[in-house]
Amino acid sequence: MTELVGEESARPSRCRSCRFPLYLQVLLAVLLGVLIGWQFPDVAKHEWMKTLGTGFVRLIKMSIAPIIFCTVVSGIAHVGDAARVGRVAIKALIYFESVSTLALAIGLLVANLIQPGRGVHAKPDEAAIDG
Repeated sequence: MTELVGEESARPSRCRSCRFPLYLQVLLAVLLGVLIGWQFPDVAKHEWMKTLGTGFVRLIKMSIAPIIFCTVVSGIAHVGDAARVGRVAIKALIYFESVSTLALAIGLLVANLIQPGRGVHAKPDEAAIDG
């Protein structure tokens, strides 16, 4: 009986599809989505597709807050030293502020140089505004 357990544990427990890297699986899924959308554009007009997309986005939104909370709590719990946690928090805050400011500056610069929407003389739909 012990030999059987030892033989099973010697086998790789990973499935065959797990050997294919995750980033390649994602790229393949995106490529398949583009090809299906290009070949069969009417599929996107079905109500079930809208429901599926809305459900997916809600699922992602629901998952983000607990993941971030658990990551922060786990990181703080593993540090141990309160002063070190404070230093990391200050560095993270400075990094967040500087990257956000840089992204805002790039967005404003690109919007002022390219001026997207210039030349589009669209009139708003009155029914959409009132409703």
